[in-house]
Amino acid sequence: MSKVEIVPVNTSRDWREFMLLPWKIYPALRDQQWVPPLIMDLKKLFDKKHHPFFQHSAADFFLARRNGETVGRIAAILNNNHNKFHNERCAFFGFFETSNDQAVATALLEAVADWARAKGMMALRGPANYSSNDTWGLLVEGFDSPPAILMTYNPPYYVDLIEKAGFGKAMDLYAWWMTDQHGINEKILRVGEGVLREEHIRLRTMNMKDFWGEVERVRKIYNDAWSNNWGFVPMTDAEFEFLAKDLKPVVDPRLVLLVEKEDEPVGFSLSIPDYNVALKKINGRLLPFGLLKVLYYKRSIQHVRVITLGVVRKLQSNSGLGATLYMETFRHGVAAGFHAGEFSWTLESNVAINRGMKLLGAEIYKRYRIYERGL
Repeated sequence: MSKVEIVPVNTSRDWREFMLLPWKIYPALRDQQWVPPLIMDLKKLFDKKHHPFFQHSAADFFLARRNGETVGRIAAILNNNHNKFHNERCAFFGFFETSNDQAVATALLEAVADWARAKGMMALRGPANYSSNDTWGLLVEGFDSPPAILMTYNPPYYVDLIEKAGFGKAMDLYAWWMTDQHGINEKILRVGEGVLREEHIRLRTMNMKDFWGEVERVRKIYNDAWSNNWGFVPMTDAEFEFLAKDLKPVVDPRLVLLVEKEDEPVGFSLSIPDYNVALKKINGRLLPFGLLKVLYYKRSIQHVRVITLGVVRKLQSNSGLGATLYMETFRHGVAAGFHAGEFSWTLESNVAINRGMKLLGAEIYKRYRIYERGL
């Protein structure tokens, strides 16, 4: 068998091959669960001049070729903000796609390892696209259904390819599933109703007329509430604005809840309809007819993804606000006409929130994994 060649992505042709490689891999596998991403979104994601990640960090991109044919891809990522925040010397790999070929996978991962060593890094972790604030983790369980919106997907064989390249588990991420048939656990109801009744809080939905004001309130809560979590990296103003612009067209204000205590924003939950149901029908292209298809299939979306839910650190212990958000997120989703939801993702090490998910009546139905290898 001919040698695998690893080449940097430089030319416009290279970038096209890098972006479109999944359209080569997944159809060949006849994989019915893969949801093609929007090509217009991919172009923004890989635009080093305009993506805010590159204002503080760096990444290089590589292709694997055999006999002139592109058979794999990977990104080597140096997240300076992560390393400063966690006092680590860690690089990441991301955007990993490959044929079912150990030689290709190993060559791609070794190329990133060499890149990271040259920059003085001591560990390599991933998949991360680009950080924990983006799409994160390798699917290791739950291949029998499509991914929810903004969640990763990969063929099962990626697990073996990465592990045989010397990587072990650093952390698992859980995706939880819940339907409206279960109702809300009595304990969650009791605590949540008590907080609404007795505490001086206001719980409201998002005000789209003050969209950017709401974004700033959410940003402050987010960067505080998750700051103790494994792998968390605070988002810069530019990153939060970039994400908000992407989410604005799909935000349903009935599904975004803010909690205020004495007029101070102290918690929020963000859910969006699972547009992957519609995106699966358009093969990554909104034009010329993709947008019409999305609008048509949007009517068949029956479930949401709860992307994030939390309260500021000073109120995380014994405040009951978490239970209130669980309860109201469920209620607002059902009231908006949705019958099920994915809560994703939670860290396996986050005992409190995982206990809350179980109490709510949700069950783990997919697991994702962050891998690590010393350098």
